[in-house]
Amino acid sequence: MAIVPGATYSDHMTLRPARHQVSFSIAQLEAWAPGVTNANEWREWANGSRTIERAGEPALQQMPPMLRRHAGRLGRLACSPAYGTLGDLRDVPIVFSARYGEVSRSVELLAALSAGDELSPTTFGLSVHNAVPGLFSMARKETANSISLAAGEDCAEAGVIEACGLLDGGAEQVLLVVADCPLPPIYEQFEDTTPTAFGWSCLILPPINDLVSLSWFDTDQIVSRENEPGPLLALKVLMGHRREIYRLASPVSQKVHSDPSNTPHQQVGQKVHSDTKHRTWRWSRNA
Repeated sequence: MAIVPGATYSDHMTLRPARHQVSFSIAQLEAWAPGVTNANEWREWANGSRTIERAGEPALQQMPPMLRRHAGRLGRLACSPAYGTLGDLRDVPIVFSARYGEVSRSVELLAALSAGDELSPTTFGLSVHNAVPGLFSMARKETANSISLAAGEDCAEAGVIEACGLLDGGAEQVLLVVADCPLPPIYEQFEDTTPTAFGWSCLILPPINDLVSLSWFDTDQIVSRENEPGPLLALKVLMGHRREIYRLASPVSQKVHSDPSNTPHQQVGQKVHSDTKHRTWRWSRNA
């Protein structure tokens, strides 16, 4: 069953209570994208009257110059809203989530390797997935733990689940940072959503009021894919521009049925029937 864009999943089917759900509150949220940098512009973007531009990055004046020069585009997109979200707060655990991470630096290293040039230790050190929160922690002299995630198109959802796990483990609040950039030209053909540069961060608290919930379940029914990165769809709910959004993730399981009369050796690789289940994420606010 196809769900038309703009309609909620609940308009089309009756849902059983979600088997998996986390709920939380947000104390502060900041976001930055090229051409969309303040609350009014984000509101215009959410209602479709403004688009995110391809070129541009934050100035990141909050970071000391000696460290700022090491911040690539992804680092600036992630760290700029993180500074705004934390303000004067200190030693808050960080969850950083990005689908591609510093892939442009990795391409730079691979190109140098292919050309037989020496590799830059600095570029290598800044190419790893936890380089961005490491740079941010160094700049602010933070001592709290940080976790870096790469969860494909589900980076926002994985980041929220990880942050809620830290809250459950005793953290009073957690900084969640989600950011990404378009892939370098050599990888552009592999993009499966609109290439977009963005960064947002929020301070996640245990659920008190103004409740945000993330639930997930597997179904063989289809929710339409919107051609925006998952973290930007989530942002519409986190900012309060949408009360509810359902998003289809990648297939998560497959059942294989074989003829029970066959021997185990005959059953190997035999696929008589398969049912593909799809992970569906539901973001809601005060719902």
